[in-house]
Amino acid sequence: MVTIHALRILFDAILTTAVLGLAFVGGSFLLLIAINILELLGGARWRTPMPAAKIAESDLPNVLVQIPIFNEPEMVADALASAAALDWPKDKLHIQLLDDSTDESSVIAANVTRELCREGFDVVQLRREDRNGFKAGALAAGLAISDAPIVAMLDVDFRPPRNWLRVAVPYLLADRRAGFLQSRCEFTNYRMNWLTRAQGLMFDAHFIMEQATRYRAGWLFQFNGTGGLWRRAAIEEAGGWSGDSLCEDLDLTVRAGLADWHGIFLMEPAIPGLVPEHVRHWRVQQSRWSNGFVQVARKLFLKVWTSHWSIRRKVSASALILVQVFYPLVAIATVTFVICLMLRGLHPHPYLPMMEFLLTLVLLVSVGMSFVPYVVLRRGTLLQYLVTLVSIPPLMVYLSVSNAPSILHTLFGRRGQFNRTPKRRHVAADPTTIGK
Repeated sequence: MVTIHALRILFDAILTTAVLGLAFVGGSFLLLIAINILELLGGARWRTPMPAAKIAESDLPNVLVQIPIFNEPEMVADALASAAALDWPKDKLHIQLLDDSTDESSVIAANVTRELCREGFDVVQLRREDRNGFKAGALAAGLAISDAPIVAMLDVDFRPPRNWLRVAVPYLLADRRAGFLQSRCEFTNYRMNWLTRAQGLMFDAHFIMEQATRYRAGWLFQFNGTGGLWRRAAIEEAGGWSGDSLCEDLDLTVRAGLADWHGIFLMEPAIPGLVPEHVRHWRVQQSRWSNGFVQVARKLFLKVWTSHWSIRRKVSASALILVQVFYPLVAIATVTFVICLMLRGLHPHPYLPMMEFLLTLVLLVSVGMSFVPYVVLRRGTLLQYLVTLVSIPPLMVYLSVSNAPSILHTLFGRRGQFNRTPKRRHVAADPTTIGK
């Protein structure tokens, strides 16, 4: 009896701790929702970008477009063509294909690169002897052979609209301490299946409710690794790209913030890309991101709290860095809840208040974060929204349980591998119709 009682106390404590952690993560999202409500009631946004700088054609800066690839034979030709189609003076547009491929992608890329060079474009296919540092290593290698002051970054599946640089670069240049600019991303395969619709709903919430609101509130928000611009000076002052995390974008974001640079979030024009279409591919992507966030937390969390930042900024930055702790917490809560039920003879009554709290939190966060983007972007009918919404919690539980072991291994210092997310080529879509 004593042993059973002690086990109940132990697992009740573990369950309570996991629930409190989930409350912290959920509370940070509720705060974002509250900010949007306050803005709506006040009739004005808390913060908008400074007016775009007016730049004469002759004064436009050199822009380096970096496209990292690894074994992307279906995507590489379109990626290069899309970058070359950007509306920017040809003599000031420099394109780097950071090619770590080990398959036929390199041959395809070489052929396209030669053709673009014949047309007068400055395109370089950069090959490395090894993948040291993965994506971060490739980006750093590219920067080492260029002196362009503005760096645009695009994953191989993203296709920026032709006017993207014309719109985005003047906003970055208008704000002297803006280290990066992140554009909102769209997804051309949003309606492919139930999984892509679920991802689309979550990404719309991420960009419109999380990224945009964090920016307007003056909080740290993340550069997403694609669809954005960096000021070279900010990269250098922050210490450059680092390959010691699988989330090199978040790592650089935090280090640039600690060096007193900030970001700009730009809602339009959106940059179309792709989301994984199969659960196994999505799981690989999410596992990489989760492990990368853990690595960044281990590296920079203490530096954030010993920095000169205000308490408000430290707390908001912590909420960003620790957001991926959601997955192991869900896994821990799920497993310990089952154990607690077994220890109590399958009587759930002691846990009903906790269950009601979690269900209420999930409902408020899910609807509060996703409904407004769904309506604003005209994604579909209310019924389609509800069907997509109810598919997300089971996905989160599945991902939490399946990825929790690797996340815990990373927490204790294991270094992960950068496993790419397979994507397949889609016919380009009109950005105004994406997701409809």
